[in-house]
Amino acid sequence: MSAISALSRRDLLRAGGAIVVSFSLPAAARGQALPAPGKTLDGGEVDGFLAVQQDGSVTIYSGKVDLGTGYRIAVRQMVAEELDIAVGGIALIEGDTALTPDQGPTAGSTGITRGAVPIRQAAATARKELLRLAAEHFNTTPDNLRVDDGVFSMMRTRGTLPPRSFGDLVGGKRFSLKVDAKAPLKDPKTYAVVGKPLPRPDLPGKATGRHLYVHDFKLPGMLHGRVVHPPALGARLVSADDASIAAIPGARVLRKESFLGVVAADEWAAVRAARELKTSWGPGTGLPGNAELPRLVRESAVAEEALESHGDAPAELAKAASVLSARYYWPPQSHASMGPSCAVADVRADGATIWTASQATHKYWPHFASFLGLPKEKVRLVYLDGAGCYGMNGHDDAAADAALLSQMAGAPVRVQWMRADEHGWDPKGPPQLLELKAALGPDNRIAAWQAEMWLPQATKGLPNIPLISPTLAGLQQPQGLATGLITQDATPAYAVPNARVVVHWLKDTPLRPSNIRAPGKVANTFAVESLVDELAVAAGMDALAFRLAHLSDPRGIEVVKRVEALMKWEPRVGPNRGGTGKGRGIAYIQYKHAENYVALGMEVTVDRDSGAVKVARVVCAHDCGLVINPDGVRNQVEGGIIQTLSRALFEEVTFDRERVTSVDWVSYPILRFPDAPEVIVDLVDHPELPPMGAGEAATAPVAAALANAIFDATGARLREVPMTPERVKAAMQHA
Repeated sequence: MSAISALSRRDLLRAGGAIVVSFSLPAAARGQALPAPGKTLDGGEVDGFLAVQQDGSVTIYSGKVDLGTGYRIAVRQMVAEELDIAVGGIALIEGDTALTPDQGPTAGSTGITRGAVPIRQAAATARKELLRLAAEHFNTTPDNLRVDDGVFSMMRTRGTLPPRSFGDLVGGKRFSLKVDAKAPLKDPKTYAVVGKPLPRPDLPGKATGRHLYVHDFKLPGMLHGRVVHPPALGARLVSADDASIAAIPGARVLRKESFLGVVAADEWAAVRAARELKTSWGPGTGLPGNAELPRLVRESAVAEEALESHGDAPAELAKAASVLSARYYWPPQSHASMGPSCAVADVRADGATIWTASQATHKYWPHFASFLGLPKEKVRLVYLDGAGCYGMNGHDDAAADAALLSQMAGAPVRVQWMRADEHGWDPKGPPQLLELKAALGPDNRIAAWQAEMWLPQATKGLPNIPLISPTLAGLQQPQGLATGLITQDATPAYAVPNARVVVHWLKDTPLRPSNIRAPGKVANTFAVESLVDELAVAAGMDALAFRLAHLSDPRGIEVVKRVEALMKWEPRVGPNRGGTGKGRGIAYIQYKHAENYVALGMEVTVDRDSGAVKVARVVCAHDCGLVINPDGVRNQVEGGIIQTLSRALFEEVTFDRERVTSVDWVSYPILRFPDAPEVIVDLVDHPELPPMGAGEAATAPVAAALANAIFDATGARLREVPMTPERVKAAMQHA
């Protein structure tokens, strides 16, 4: 096993000797004792991101974390490239509020662009300084030095001084330098590490069951906790009968207003206590039921805002000979993490440490301090791997549960949600309703485009998603909701001379909204690229040719042409008339109209009797600029495609008048192994360009390509997800 694979987070934090911070803690105590003074958290300082150990190895401090994206290897590759050291000699600490700079949440495919790129620039700055120090030591100029695996030597034989390592030059000292934005980066022509498919350091442990997840983390004297959630949304606790669990050894009831939990020394005892505790609750605040949601969304707008306007779309639509219009709906969806959320907290009178799988430890740092009533500097959030999220699932809520229970119990507490907690109480991707209109000009090009969107005001990007437990406990936490910019990509990724986008803001949404992979962009692209397909039919053109006719950007043209070649695309107008139930579809996007270029083709078979859809093959051409690790990018693209196919074919949160009812894998089905198609990913590498994140972009065109393929197979248009057999069959009957 390589050094990079063998070095666990526990080993790293036990080790000493860093030039920035040196400590040696047993795993049980780690996090309770803050690091020695001197570790800067300033992202403008080289020392905020990098430390050179006395043995010459390097530690990276990253505010961004690896949520399963391959960030751990990619950021090491970028630093190794700039410093000319081996990847195996680099350790990584991530998402620890006491040790890493605040680089914002790990979201929006910004791990590489806003996480690793600044660290790479810090490494380039460090290299420049190390060269200066080495040149001073050898009494020569930097251009007369070479560096191999962190060791400097003379390029031309002169003098008798032996080679000097990074550790010799700076071991035990700080760089004390600002990150130099102009420090030169390595020439792509000389790359030895970047661009190579190096293995992820976390995979051996994950494959063998040795990897430390937050679920596995333990502290001495730790109790196990469970939270008893209300039976109806908004219900307040009336009473809890402690005597009802008296027979369960060591079980205790903890309550603060309507926050109710149990703790026990044994996890099964905590599970039993949560199930058997007799409680009484008041009425809930009421839900509309998911069947009524599309209508309520359309009728409940309280404000209107024009987001984009160029040309005069209303005038062009008014005079057009023919206008295509359609309404698209995307329902609330759960993150549906395969493993339930978990966290461990140790809250004491003089400080608190919370181990969490949060993708936003720094963002929630002041929030935890607020509801715990502690100074921010006395609170520490430490990232540990959890079940995948790709948006805020229950991780932060479970961490709040553990923190409150620990504070009330006076002992460390581990909280793991149950499946019904995860599906029932994680914040949801919000409902999205779009009404689109478009018209062709006499040249069969898109002349006008208008998009109207109905979205909750809570999705405008305010500070945070309120956590459940502090809310129930009546504790202070920063207000606001946030799901990211879900209004992006509401217009085609082509040149359209007249376009207008209007959003109708809803006062509320029945369920707590959250960012979910590619927030908003999946639904928006589903609508946009579906209508583009209809415009191609109206123009009497092949769907792929119609898109190429609207593209002038060479990078966009290239990804579309690559899909054309890989699919052996044969031009035709309208649906497949062969009666085989087989179809193909295509969709294209420049993500956020500013980032990755993605073209995606899909082949499906539709059972005409049942309406069941089988996706046979997906072909994706993907351009994210510089590719750091091709295997990592390919994994992200494949995973995004598979996850979004699941969302498009199967997933919808259901709820009645009181609570979420899709609380298991039967009521909330996901794509299973037999449903998975062949996925072909064709990466376009541009070493001369900056890298862009690859976690989200390929998800955006999936639902549109699927709907377009179903149209090609059946002549039926699907404008709502999930595209269940019942919906497909109904659409075929009206085609």
